Parts: sequence; structure tokens; C-alpha cells
Amino acid sequence: MNDLIFNPYIAKEKPNNKDVCPFCAKDNLGKILDQTKNFLWLENKYPTLEDTYQTLIIESEEHLGDVSTYSDCYVTELFHYAIEKWQEIIETGQYKSVVLFKNFGPLSGGSLRHPHMQIVGMKTIDAYEELKEQHFAGLEVVAESESSAAFNLSLSPIMGYSEFNIRASKERIDLLALMTKQVTHFLLTDYFNGRCQSYNLFFYQWKGQYICKVVPRFIASPYFLGYKIPQRHSIERLEEIKREFLIYQQNYT
Repeated sequence: MNDLIFNPYIAKEKPNNKDVCPFCAKDNLGKILDQTKNFLWLENKYPTLEDTYQTLIIESEEHLGDVSTYSDCYVTELFHYAIEKWQEIIETGQYKSVVLFKNFGPLSGGSLRHPHMQIVGMKTIDAYEELKEQHFAGLEVVAESESSAAFNLSLSPIMGYSEFNIRASKERIDLLALMTKQVTHFLLTDYFNGRCQSYNLFFYQWKGQYICKVVPRFIASPYFLGYKIPQRHSIERLEEIKREFLIYQQNYT
């Protein structure tokens, strides 16, 4: 796999959370590709990665909105919209791979609080090259059914410690969205005694399914940073997280 080359000269021009939010002001955005209801798809005005095509989906007009707190109807519409635009970039055939992801919170790698997703076309990099089925399998928490996406806790996380894999057939984006909403709400309220304030969503098309990997973010492990050795929780701790989520889900409204 090639490296992504980062351009710091463009990055230093980017706004941050101390500035006026450009997604609220909307008077100096990048090129708008599509606007449907409250969703706005645009080219990233600050393309910091070389040999890529970077776009953003502004999820909501609400500055403090989030997947974890949207209504069921809204989060379902958002997932349908984001996946549709992701597929549009894929179908151009101009990129070796196209990724869809979301940053939330100060430890997620994002620079702006206003809720948004990113779709990035990579000209020379196959983002799936290092991925294996084991990265999306794990301890089953919720089985797939007519009313629910499958949800498991990874036993072979890409980075660690906990990675929450949500899987649904491509025809059931609604179930993928609703389970992701539950999992992100659980992370920000009940998980780790409420101390998790950041997460990432990573989307994959894999073996006829859509997968959303939800990764709670804390300070990155030095073992992964220095040696590329992922860590994971013991099976006992994963079983404990499973029990915590199922209790949370019973009370979820």
C-alpha cells in the first residue's frame, strides 16, 4: 500500500472550532455537488491529501447534531444519502478505492464540531488491501434479523481496543443506520462510565453487505503507533461490554 501524502501548507489554512463555523455560515463553502433537504454534499475546500478527491457531507443544519441523537427517520435518511453519494464516486471508475467515514469528538482526528461525513476517492491506494474478514467478525452481541442489523465486538481489531462491527445486507441500510445510532449513543453515555467522548465511523462494502465499524477513540496505543501491534480487551471484558450494551438496549428509547 502506498502512503497518503499530507499537505501541511493547505492544512494550516483550515478553520477550527475556535473560528466561526463555516458549515453554519455557509457563505464560503467549497463547490456544492448536491443539496437534498438538510444534506449538503460539497468538495472539500481544503484538500490536504495528495492524489485524492476529497468531499464532505454536511449532515445537518444543527451545529451540535450527531448520529447518536438524530431521530430514527433522520439518521436513516442520512445513511441512505451518504451511501448513495459514496456509490456515485465509486461508479466514476476514476479511483482505485473510495472511502466513507466520519470523525466525532476531539480525539477522532476531526477539526470541526459541526456534524459531517467524508467521502474520499484515492487514485493510487487500495484502502481494502490490508483488510480481512477477521477484522469484521467477533463476539456476537445482536444477531441479524428482519428487524435488526448484526452487531459484534471485534476479536481482531484493526487498532483496538474495542471495535464495534455493524453489518447488514445492502438492501437494509435502514437497519445499519438504526443500530449505528444505538451503538454511538451507548458509547457516549454508558460505555466506559461515560468517559468516551470521541468516535469514528468507517464504512465498507464487503461480501454483499454494508459494514459500519464504530471505533471509540481514546489516546492511541503506543504499541500500535510504534510497532503496529493492535491491542484488544480480554474475552471476559468483551462479554462484559456485551452485557452492558444489552442492558442499555432494553432501556433505549
